Amino acid sequence: MTILADTIEKLVTANRILAREEVVDGFGHVSVRHPGDPERFLLSRSRSPELVETSDILEYTLDGACIDDKGGMRPYAERFIHGAIYKVRPDVTSVVHHHAYPVVTFTASKVPIRPLMHTTAVIGHEIPLWDIRDKFGPNTNMLVTNMDQGGDLAKKLGNNRMVMMRGHGAAAAGATIEDSVISSIYLQIAARQQMEALQLGGEITYLSKGEIDGQISPDVINIAFPRIWEYFSRRAGR
Repeated sequence: MTILADTIEKLVTANRILAREEVVDGFGHVSVRHPGDPERFLLSRSRSPELVETSDILEYTLDGACIDDKGGMRPYAERFIHGAIYKVRPDVTSVVHHHAYPVVTFTASKVPIRPLMHTTAVIGHEIPLWDIRDKFGPNTNMLVTNMDQGGDLAKKLGNNRMVMMRGHGAAAAGATIEDSVISSIYLQIAARQQMEALQLGGEITYLSKGEIDGQISPDVINIAFPRIWEYFSRRAGR
């Protein structure tokens, strides 16, 4: 199998995992930077993640232009999220955009999501909140449908691992497909755990900066991510 074919297979698996773990439903998407050309990325045609096949994967420029001709397949409207992040973050190889319900709840609140369990440390130290109204006004459909909006979102992401989108969802920027997918899963878990802890009342003990750094160090990630990727892949039937 070629590197490109292997990457496409992994991208299909990523779609299935995100669906199986209920990070995405009929909406949401995951992409990967093209292994042979850093100025392009791979993303499915507009299709529910659980149904994505290898034949659905299309190639795009970083401006969101589809360069494949596969019989008029319609691209995702929000492909600009992916292209804009790849443009400003050469360290990013994969992007996930999702509307995980517990995460969206936090986007409408002033309470930030913070990890309280060691495995959820992969969400990072800070998750900035992007509000489309700040630059584009109160009358959008809240979708990121052009590079201007995508660029503004990417600016808010900065050097963080992910960014939340008010009333919409989140985007995760990973060094690998495994990174973006696993981090997205644990963001949802972190949101659920924090909601439960808040309902208990009293003071919550969150992870310290040092504990977060320890969990997102390359040594830990290189050992842990292949193991948990295999687990999620099997759960998704891949």
